Amino acid sequence: MEFAQVYDRVEIDGQSEPLDVSGLRGVWINSNPDTNGIARMEFSESNGKLSVRVDAIGPDGLIDWGLAPVKLFAASPKSRATAGFTCNYDFGFAETRLQAMIMKGLIVLAQFHEFKDDSGRMDFFVREYFAVVHDRY
Repeated sequence: MEFAQVYDRVEIDGQSEPLDVSGLRGVWINSNPDTNGIARMEFSESNGKLSVRVDAIGPDGLIDWGLAPVKLFAASPKSRATAGFTCNYDFGFAETRLQAMIMKGLIVLAQFHEFKDDSGRMDFFVREYFAVVHDRY
């Protein structure tokens, strides 16, 4: 099988260009000032690869999760516009998978948190919205 849905059936002419990540670069902040989760994300590009640094809310300030490579997704099989991404963080005691879509100038971030430490804590899901920090206003 070469396609799973009609949407997959496209013809690509010539070399495919990389996705445009210009709209993702920079710092994105959580739209909920009272969040107990991720406060901000900073996207950067190095050697043609995009990475994200996540800062989450901790008891004594922000907790830096470090850099994680980002897997990008296009808006369609033929598109060069970035429509979403995924990345993973492994903390030893837990893993967090981030999945996002870019919609109307916001990042809609789905977070899947899985505990691996037999603590009895339930795996959980969170969805939050992030806006880019800019100097326009």
